[in-house]
Amino acid sequence: ISLPNNFFFFSFFLFFSFFFFSFLGIFFFPLDGKCVFPFYYRDGLFHDCVKFKAKHKWCSLNGTYRGYWKYCSEEDFARCVFPFWYRHLIYWECTSDGDAFGKMWCSLTQNYNKDKVWKYCD
Repeated sequence: ISLPNNFFFFSFFLFFSFFFFSFLGIFFFPLDGKCVFPFYYRDGLFHDCVKFKAKHKWCSLNGTYRGYWKYCSEEDFARCVFPFWYRHLIYWECTSDGDAFGKMWCSLTQNYNKDKVWKYCD
């Protein structure tokens, strides 16, 4: 049996296309729709969902925002990181130390002193 040359070209094209687009999906366009934290947007680095000119908070699906995003659901919002270092102490739970209104808060990274990223605890 002799196969036409077009068959080999078409087979190679399909093989190349599959691997090329798989590579893009894995490295540039996450297919599972999970938020990537932290992410860069404009001139900022964000560790949680943001609300810029939108009705709801959203997150980037890339480490550097490239137009791929989604609205945040409950499981997308940043979680406290324990233990975290604040001033000269290590905290294993939310604290009110340093908050002018006595509200409980936590760090979103292990080193609050360096990163200064936090949120109020629920």
